[in-house]
Amino acid sequence: MPGSTSVYANTISLTVRLLLGLILFVLPAFTASAAMTIQEVKSDKGITAWLVEDYTVPIVTIRFVFDGGASQDPVGKEGTANLMAGLFDEGAGDLDSDAFQIKLDDVGAEMSFEESRDGFYGTMRMLAEKRDDALGLLKLAIEKPRFDPAPVERIRAQIISGIESNVRNPETIAQAKWRQALYGNHPYANSENGTTESVAAVTQEDLRTFHKAMFGRDGLHVAVVGAIDAETLKRKLDEIFGGLPEKQQLRPLANVDVKLGQTIEVNYDQPQTSLQWAFPGVAREAPDFYAAALLNEILGGQAYTSRLYQEVREKRGLAYGVSSSLVDRRYSALLTVGTATRSDRAAETLKIVRDVVQRLAIEGPTEQELAAVKKNLIGAYAINNLDSSSSIANTLVELQLDKLGIDYIQRRTAYINGVTLDQVKAVAKKLLSADPAILVVGPAMGGKG
Repeated sequence: MPGSTSVYANTISLTVRLLLGLILFVLPAFTASAAMTIQEVKSDKGITAWLVEDYTVPIVTIRFVFDGGASQDPVGKEGTANLMAGLFDEGAGDLDSDAFQIKLDDVGAEMSFEESRDGFYGTMRMLAEKRDDALGLLKLAIEKPRFDPAPVERIRAQIISGIESNVRNPETIAQAKWRQALYGNHPYANSENGTTESVAAVTQEDLRTFHKAMFGRDGLHVAVVGAIDAETLKRKLDEIFGGLPEKQQLRPLANVDVKLGQTIEVNYDQPQTSLQWAFPGVAREAPDFYAAALLNEILGGQAYTSRLYQEVREKRGLAYGVSSSLVDRRYSALLTVGTATRSDRAAETLKIVRDVVQRLAIEGPTEQELAAVKKNLIGAYAINNLDSSSSIANTLVELQLDKLGIDYIQRRTAYINGVTLDQVKAVAKKLLSADPAILVVGPAMGGKG
């Protein structure tokens, strides 16, 4: 979310961003040339972090997440988490918005917060020589955010303006209908941004209550990368997070039975039609997760070589791009497909995608396809997940959320190589034989496809 409008703060911030950006740019040389050692650091108060020490460049990156996120928004006040995310650099403790941001720039740090469906994330990048001062501001922000009236109303107005600007956007309307059709009354059906009415209803007291409920140490996951040693980090963890409540106060949510086997049409007279499909997915902890991950790559996850890309883009030129994804959330799992095409060829595209999916469900992939995607998934991991301090910290946090263990990166190759062709065929039949949910956004098709 945008921060203070202070001209002085923004001018210094630009200088800091340029410096941190230049430092970050040289980090991939470290990750490419040296083995990465991950240490588990546990503080006296029981706060655990995964640490990658690196003194190649004088920066420290900390990434953390609290369980919860937008799925915990109070009923009727959807968008609370999103609103709160924009306010942590808008004053904390005895510092108002301008004073806090000036100090943040003085210590050479960048700080940001964002919500997801199932988590509330925070990140700080700082110059090592100003580490203590920067982490002091982070502690102040997460422990004593002010939620002052003026910043709350300013950030609220920005969010509502964004919601209103999209109120007639076909894709926005379609995605709202899509979520509601799939998830029914579950919080996943709600927009993370909320509505104009729900965001307007959020009070300062709501923000304080929400903050207290979510910022508990038992739901905290932390990763740190850079110029800091384990003993120092052990002390800093208690300094930063030790003053938070020991326990979160989250409301329990049930797994959602996603409603497939339906077609949702959102009709607009436009030259392009967007299409989405939703099939059953596989939970991250399921025994056949790796088989499903390889299946997804073969179907539409692998750029340029997937079956969908070859049939839809390369052979017929029906779309610029087409892809599939495994969507793994805490309370649901889906395999999704998405593309967009000329409206006069939407029915044809629907048929081609259906044919590709059905053939893969019946026959499964070939040995050659499986070998190729295994090689790519193994080889691309470091490039996609370990190429900077920020990406390493983010990856380590996500591994903690998925409960994969500190040595997962070393074990991952064996998991992928251990998947057999029969296992991928079995998961293809299980997932792709299902009657999917389909979203069509464009001119009425009159029953075609």
